Amino acid sequence: MRLTSTDGAEIELRPLGYQYPSIEGDGPRDWDANWLYIRGDVRLADGRRWHFEDACLTTWEAAELAGWLRSAAAGEVRAIPFPADEEQLLVFTEPNLGFSLAATAEGCRSVRVHFSLEARPRWATPPGDDVDLYDFFVTVTTTVPELLRAVEEWDCDRALFPPR
Repeated sequence: MRLTSTDGAEIELRPLGYQYPSIEGDGPRDWDANWLYIRGDVRLADGRRWHFEDACLTTWEAAELAGWLRSAAAGEVRAIPFPADEEQLLVFTEPNLGFSLAATAEGCRSVRVHFSLEARPRWATPPGDDVDLYDFFVTVTTTVPELLRAVEEWDCDRALFPPR
């Protein structure tokens, strides 16, 4: 999925494949069989870029993300100020990515995509400094139709990697 902001920032997230492609799965919640490698390509409004690849979402977390984005587009997710408690964010088992809603306006949504650990750009973490998870984020302000288009794209991409 590609989220493009009105300020020029852009975030693209794509599932690349299963972390363990040869595992068939042993039931509906076989963790090892359902980890997905996610590739992220990020461009900030000021032109800085980075990318990451990490097994940071499960197949069911990828579905949860799609549902959350649809709910945000529908106006069913409450905008929260930042900083916020982790409980107010959409977070996952591996804390590399998180999502929160920064603001809503008529026909627009401002979605924060939080980047931590392997998903965070190296230049955003000074050596020796303690950083809080989810404190580094990029806010993407986009129209509701564009947000829904991005979710449809995400659904098509993740359909290639169903729960096993």
